[in-house]
Amino acid sequence: MQPREPKAPPPWRTAAVLLSLQALLLAWGALRHSPGWDEPGHLVAGLSHWRYGRFELYRVNPPLVRLAAAVPVAIAGYEMPEDGFFYYPQGRAEHSVGETFLRSNGARSFFLFTLARWGCIPLVLLGGYFVFRWAYDLYGAAASLVALALWCFCPNVLGNGQLLTPDAGATALGVVAAYLFWRWLNASGWRSAYSAGLALGLAELTKTTWLVLFLLWPLLWLLRRLAARKLPATRPWIGEAGQLGVILLLGVFVLNLGYGLEGSGTKLGKFSFTSEALGGPKSAREGADTGNRFAATWLGRLPVPLPKNYVLGIDIQRADFENKMWSYLLGQWQLGGWWYYYLYGLAIKVPLGAWGLMVLALLAAVVRRGYAASWMDEVMLLAPLAAVLALVSSQTGFNHHLRYVLPVLPFAYIVASKTAKAFPLGHRGTALLAAALLLWSVASSLWIYPHSLSYYNEAAGGPAAGHYHLGNSNMDWGQDLLFLKRWLDRHPEVSPLRLAYDLPLVDPALVGIEHAGSPPTQGPEPGWYVVSVNLIHRLGGEYEYFLEFEPVDRVGYSMHVYHITPEEAARSGGYQVK
Repeated sequence: MQPREPKAPPPWRTAAVLLSLQALLLAWGALRHSPGWDEPGHLVAGLSHWRYGRFELYRVNPPLVRLAAAVPVAIAGYEMPEDGFFYYPQGRAEHSVGETFLRSNGARSFFLFTLARWGCIPLVLLGGYFVFRWAYDLYGAAASLVALALWCFCPNVLGNGQLLTPDAGATALGVVAAYLFWRWLNASGWRSAYSAGLALGLAELTKTTWLVLFLLWPLLWLLRRLAARKLPATRPWIGEAGQLGVILLLGVFVLNLGYGLEGSGTKLGKFSFTSEALGGPKSAREGADTGNRFAATWLGRLPVPLPKNYVLGIDIQRADFENKMWSYLLGQWQLGGWWYYYLYGLAIKVPLGAWGLMVLALLAAVVRRGYAASWMDEVMLLAPLAAVLALVSSQTGFNHHLRYVLPVLPFAYIVASKTAKAFPLGHRGTALLAAALLLWSVASSLWIYPHSLSYYNEAAGGPAAGHYHLGNSNMDWGQDLLFLKRWLDRHPEVSPLRLAYDLPLVDPALVGIEHAGSPPTQGPEPGWYVVSVNLIHRLGGEYEYFLEFEPVDRVGYSMHVYHITPEEAARSGGYQVK
């Protein structure tokens, strides 16, 4: 038996290069794209948090990412009517207030959105650092670079990381929290407990999805302690249980602190809920829009150890899923969603090279020794992945956005990185295959950059065919308006233009686009058209007739350009050639 080689030091310089490249890719993409659907609402909400210390706007998501996004905008200065933040104190007013922000700042809005997006980039880089560290700790130096490369060039991370929406930040801080908790499990102590608790609170301030950690972490600790019957026990159970309690309590405290303790400790019976889960059956509300199933019970007298708007945000989200929305998948619409929606979305929007690495990692761990860490370390990676995927997939009231399961990717990429152990293990064939798959993954992503939000892998037919699979932010989130302006500047012959743009908040005139209104909804007429791909598949089918025509060009991958001749219009419908 050959002696075990010493572990190589972390490849810091290469990691710094990869993270720097990711920062440049994110910054350039943020500059080139126009605001997406949710971004005006997130930005004005973040500005209102800083300006007024209030958290009604966009309460369905915690505020940390938009607080970070609002800082550079507040420093640069912006225009907004004094009462503009609170035209609609009840309900979901963020989109209306976002429209007011756009009107007030005009064309300068695009510069302000770029600043806001740049303010979120450090969160994505922080996530990459911890992906790198976790893979290094488990599988070594080569694996750490594989995991980091998968993270830095992942089209889903690049696409969402160049926006000021919370999903990429939530993904990053989720893996930070999970790593620090894993460190505490392996070497419990008060310093590591405080670090894990702080990271837990910060993760909770990005996305309510991470509430699952309050259940998952005690279960993982209990599993670790039960497994310790066959392992050297390093600490008494009671001491570790106390530290675990501090971790969870610190997470709750940081969550409340992020809201400025706004409404923290409000009695459960004092809330006005809209969902049936919390508000009770609508038939029992005597015509009221809100209710509270706990008001007349002893539970209603208990204080809720969470911020008021955090609780109300969960209630609104629950009501959305209960009421159901129309969802689109593979050319079909239905009221409600599909349990397999996110599995299918991951299958076609994660690069095939990355999928190949994950399969290779699984096969290598089963067939050959040396590719797996301890079973508990592997569970610590797979448990949050499975928990998030199961939680999100169980919400079938509607399916719109694959970004809801973005937090599973860093854990999957760390698992995939174990294939790099082929280098020290001397498995040349596995090493060459892993290198080829990694290069394929990176090249596939960069091939369509900066249009990473519209990425689909080769099995799905690439981004040009993506609109046949999924809709909404998975393809067309209104992000290509600036690209359309540049395209029109290069094609002065396109006149008059009729435009169907899937973002009513942003007036195309802000970037100097003039058009002659929307396309006809009753069938084709001759002329030039630019149509958002989401609108081609819209539920009402008004623009479905464009599927009969081949686009003459594409703007990014979210808009199709059509030039319909009189003869083509006549062949397709009732238009008469004059």
